[in-house]
Amino acid sequence: MNIADIRKDYKLQTLLETDVAANPIEQFDKWWDEAVKSEIGEVNAMTLATVDANGIPSARIVLLKGYDKNGFIFFTNYQSHKAKAMEQNANVCLVFFWAALERQIRITGTVEKISAAESDAYFTSRPVGSRIGAWASPQSTVIANRQVIEDSSAKFEQQFAEGNIPRPPHWGGYIVKPVQIEFWQGRPSRLHDRIQYSLHKGSWSIERLAP
Repeated sequence: MNIADIRKDYKLQTLLETDVAANPIEQFDKWWDEAVKSEIGEVNAMTLATVDANGIPSARIVLLKGYDKNGFIFFTNYQSHKAKAMEQNANVCLVFFWAALERQIRITGTVEKISAAESDAYFTSRPVGSRIGAWASPQSTVIANRQVIEDSSAKFEQQFAEGNIPRPPHWGGYIVKPVQIEFWQGRPSRLHDRIQYSLHKGSWSIERLAP
């Protein structure tokens, strides 16, 4: 198969200015609820794009763990490549792509750590294996082989055998505070609907972008 011949014509829904909420978080609520009800696998998976101090971009998938009017929350290792990039440059972008609904949401904003108390609360809700993993993995560092992780996991399983697993000091949450959110609805012939919200002095403006 020729890669250039792979294509899909989008035609499920439309997105008009008259259909969207005045606030982008309310619009996100609507699309999020519809995505959850559609039973999309890993509905909370989102691409996180960062740029480091040298201007080098990087992107990876992380999981949304909460959102409200203030922003979008995810968790990671504070010593990872993405965390180091976010320390150097707080400007980031999140992207959701829900192929089943022919929808994409792009969120541009600035990122900062959430409070230790919020990170503690989420950490204690995680499965035991995930809590052990946060201690066991020196995320993003070069390791000799898989056995390094296996041995480290076994070490911390023994250390926390009694079940009290505190949050590692090198692990916690971030919030992306949006300044621009674009809602993209696929349309036939690549003439997609794109509605963009931009934050100016505390108020959101709404504009249509050409596909």
